[in-house]
Amino acid sequence: MDMGLRNKTALITGSTKGIGKAIAVELAKEGVHVLINGRHEDEVARTVSEIQAAFPSTSPQKATGDLVDVEQREALFEKYPNVDILVNNLGIYEIMSYEDVDDEVWEKYFRTNFLAANSLSKFYLPNMLKNDYGRILFIASEEAVMPSGQMPQYAVTKSMLLSLSKSLSSLTRGTEVTVNTILPGPTLSENVQQIIEGLIPDDTMSFSAKEKQFMKATLPQSEIQRFIKPMEIGRLAAFVCSPYASAFKGSPIRMDGGMVPTIF
Repeated sequence: MDMGLRNKTALITGSTKGIGKAIAVELAKEGVHVLINGRHEDEVARTVSEIQAAFPSTSPQKATGDLVDVEQREALFEKYPNVDILVNNLGIYEIMSYEDVDDEVWEKYFRTNFLAANSLSKFYLPNMLKNDYGRILFIASEEAVMPSGQMPQYAVTKSMLLSLSKSLSSLTRGTEVTVNTILPGPTLSENVQQIIEGLIPDDTMSFSAKEKQFMKATLPQSEIQRFIKPMEIGRLAAFVCSPYASAFKGSPIRMDGGMVPTIF
């Protein structure tokens, strides 16, 4: 399906791996010129090369920088003052006990998972409104609406993104600019796959078998009983960023594999 995105420009934060990279790939597949962001120049350059080779009609570019750092954010704004699509994917997570989450940890998560996304949105939204077209997409988590208690510092900042998305959406009334949030469930990133391989170091088992064993023991509430593939989230993101999704305004869009046991 042609999503009507050809020749749009999209900045995807944290896009050298995992969900961010999958979103960049799926947007490039639709003819979008993607700006690849990451802190490490070699990883960014490699991802840009991969996308350029796979989708030669597009012009992927390097947007290297630590977006938590104010000066590096400003440098990015100067280099790329306008985008049609902003995907706020950058984020950190780790399992932590509440008593271990001190003020320094809270501040780190607040700056990384929330303030960076807020600053990018604040910079790019005015021109989107001026042009009467744009897409801002936040990547949250099922933890935003169903905190497990295993990573409170992560869950709180993801909940904040939902509130920010709804607040910003109210500023887009009557325009072709949308602000939405995708809430993925447990996703098979590179890190997650390594964790599972480490937890079940059985060379005779396929990864699929290990995945099923892990899900049954650890995440029995998942209805799909497997991890979500980053590509699945990437395709959903491409649709939400397309003209066909213009009626989604301030929406929390769940792709949680049935993890959240509520009807809404």
